[in-house]
Amino acid sequence: MSKDLDANEVAAALRVSIGLLVRRVRQAKSDGDLTLPESSALARLDRGGPTSSGALAKVEQISPQSMGTTLTGLERRGLIERRPDPGDGRRIVMSLTEAGRQVLRSRRDAGTEHMAKALSTEFSAVELEQLMVGAQLIERLAQHL
Repeated sequence: MSKDLDANEVAAALRVSIGLLVRRVRQAKSDGDLTLPESSALARLDRGGPTSSGALAKVEQISPQSMGTTLTGLERRGLIERRPDPGDGRRIVMSLTEAGRQVLRSRRDAGTEHMAKALSTEFSAVELEQLMVGAQLIERLAQHL
């Protein structure tokens, strides 16, 4: 590698490779498999806590109707539940159920296992060490974006 790497070239290469990695990890199958919109909605509720359908739609940049369809499917499967907003009883918020947390955990575990299998069969010990250093650098980069 050249010592005169351009930051734009590195940024472009990282964007492409990380994007491919994220897509492949998301494709890992798990029990109770979710669509991408369902997985994203569950992850948002997990990270951000209870919120309204409209707020989720806005954050996900999709129509309220599409979010409503996604949430209805999740609710039918018992992965989320509707409750009155504690701060405004006229408003309804969606929250993750324990079953929803378990499905989300299972999906994340499947992605990790899928990646670990590829790492253990396709990469040398030296490459694993390089990837560990790279992971730390990528985390540092994320903290500065």
